[in-house]
Amino acid sequence: MSAEAPDLRAAWLATCEALAVRQDMTLCEQLLKAWNEPQRHYHSLQHLRECLATLARCRQLAREPELLALALWFHDAVYDPRAPDNEARSADWARAALPALGLAGEACGRVARLVLATRDHLASDADMGLLLDMDLAILAAPAERFAEYEGQIRAEFAFVPEPDFRAGRRLILQGFLARERLFVTEAMHAAWDARARANLRQACEALGEG
Repeated sequence: MSAEAPDLRAAWLATCEALAVRQDMTLCEQLLKAWNEPQRHYHSLQHLRECLATLARCRQLAREPELLALALWFHDAVYDPRAPDNEARSADWARAALPALGLAGEACGRVARLVLATRDHLASDADMGLLLDMDLAILAAPAERFAEYEGQIRAEFAFVPEPDFRAGRRLILQGFLARERLFVTEAMHAAWDARARANLRQACEALGEG
């Protein structure tokens, strides 16, 4: 979680170059604008940078790291905290936009499926598991960053009354704690599980018993 955040435009160009597709900065700027919308506090450019930095550190574990990078760019590209279909709409955007780069249809479909997997957090292969782990890496962040994350989530749901938010958030965090595994990949499970559970327990305590 401590690696230097990547320059996003440079990261986009590097991914396009590695895939030998058009270096379309128009699409890049559309994505950056989406990730910078005012309703975002956690699902923001900071989260995108953190995910890409995590991929840079663990890319040796990936079979198709460049497609994972594209999936990270799109995985929260559509985000409305009041909507139930953000992942589906993000996957649809990827499926519609990526052919214009010259990316093969099979690869476009693969990116869309990776994005859609973040809806239910169920992995059907190793790269999908790695993507889901990168999306949840925040759970194993240093305590200060995790506390910031919790505050950012509260800000995204500012429209929810405090008692309701605390009860709902506590259920979500307890659900994480009840999982036998928080992370799919062996490497991330070994590296992150203990820290993530410590963060989750502390956050539950802070929310109180209701």
